[in-house]
Amino acid sequence: MENNVTTTVTEEVNSEVSAANRRYLRPKEIAAYLLTSFGQKNLSQYVNAFRQFFAISFLGMSGSTYGVIMFIESIYDAVDDSISGLIIDRTRTRWGRLRPWLVIPTPFWAIAMVMLFTTPSFLVHEWQKVIWTVIAIFVYNLGMSYFGAWTIMLYNITPNNNERDNLIATSKFADLFGVFLPSIASFAVGILPKATDNKIGMQDIYTGFAVIITVIAAFTAFFGFSAMRERVPLASREQMKEVGVLESFKNVFKNRPMFILVLSGFFAGFKSVGVASESFYWMHNSKNIAHGSIAGLFTGIPNYIMVPLAPKLIRKFGAKKVAVVSGIFAGFAYAGTFLIGIFGNGGKGFLVDWEGQNAVINLAVLTLCLTICGLPNQLLNVAGAVLQGDVYDYSEWKTGMRNEALVQTVQNYFGKAANSITNLLSGVVISAVGYVARKDEFGNIVPESNHKTLLGFWAVFCLLPAIARFLYGVTLMFFNVDGKVKQQMLADLEVRRREKLEDLGIDGETSSDNAE
Repeated sequence: MENNVTTTVTEEVNSEVSAANRRYLRPKEIAAYLLTSFGQKNLSQYVNAFRQFFAISFLGMSGSTYGVIMFIESIYDAVDDSISGLIIDRTRTRWGRLRPWLVIPTPFWAIAMVMLFTTPSFLVHEWQKVIWTVIAIFVYNLGMSYFGAWTIMLYNITPNNNERDNLIATSKFADLFGVFLPSIASFAVGILPKATDNKIGMQDIYTGFAVIITVIAAFTAFFGFSAMRERVPLASREQMKEVGVLESFKNVFKNRPMFILVLSGFFAGFKSVGVASESFYWMHNSKNIAHGSIAGLFTGIPNYIMVPLAPKLIRKFGAKKVAVVSGIFAGFAYAGTFLIGIFGNGGKGFLVDWEGQNAVINLAVLTLCLTICGLPNQLLNVAGAVLQGDVYDYSEWKTGMRNEALVQTVQNYFGKAANSITNLLSGVVISAVGYVARKDEFGNIVPESNHKTLLGFWAVFCLLPAIARFLYGVTLMFFNVDGKVKQQMLADLEVRRREKLEDLGIDGETSSDNAE
């Protein structure tokens, strides 16, 4: 009898009359999700791209000291996420479980961004700079811990998996147009000081953009709060009380696909060390930090093709296979780029030190190489988000409780504990290559000329992303929510969700408003 029910449900999932094929999202909600994504992505990308460069180059902190701060911060953040995850999962308000957490973190962003991108005159001693930076980073991550509800919103805004996957692809496509403010900052840093006779310095530009990006992120977060709704049915307060905190953690630890994503995320974290060091490469090896923004204009072009293609590839081959192949391909591509830079042009290491080289040719060659390396980027982004949704659904399938924030908390705990290593490396590698910041009389950075240091920047720029991408793809070979297992999971979940909504006497359209 049970097999017959399962077979019937599976047929319903694939039919046009299935509830899972119903369209839930309104145009205003799609726009709100995309705009919230625009604000948050620009904010986080700006911080990730420039905070290390700003702290070392303008605040005057050593790379080793910065690395130690990041190491300690990662440990603290993992603990903080444990608390925020429990709070988010057990939140029940008239606005839903997740929506309030879109706006509560905005004051934390404002404080942190001002601190991260300013150099007050009273910061004279090293220990003062350390305390200032520690507070700024801790406040920033506190806000981001609770704003993690935004990433979970994607998996609650609609119970229709196809609609969800299309929204993932749409948001990744919108990111290609929308995550541009940090690039504009790089252009401004390369142009404005010269154009204004240093009346507007590099530091002023970084500070100004920090303020602008924070205001935009806060505005879009408030719009997202007002426009979006939560539709996946939740456990009631009474049901939540039946499951204690300890039992909730035990259920999460039984989630095998979650741990595969944790491990793959650890390996992917090595790429962040290379990304954090990109500004050093463009400023010192190429002698113009704006070269990075110019290259970025072209390296992202294939993404406009790959993002719309991603849902089709995922439907045909599955998110797991797409992620595995994409990761391994990117790993080999970055390794090849490193070798071209070292041995190309007669073995002159022409991409290591651009001094005396033709900058146009160098930029063209490197742009082409980076374009090839980045071909699978958006496939990885879309497939990764789909796999994350599978992890959340798997938890609900196995335990009967939808606890994305706690799953995300445990993921973050292990991920950030592992990232403490990469965060430590992000500062240590700069010191390891022998770099010490030098400034001119106007306080602007003087390009490095030591070949050994430049070679170190090039290695970090290429080899760490190569290792990260390759190991990411290999690890995901062991992700078990795929094929028939996934089909059965979705079929079972549809039955359970329909029963929950029938018990509540609602159709899912306003489920978040009845969660209180």
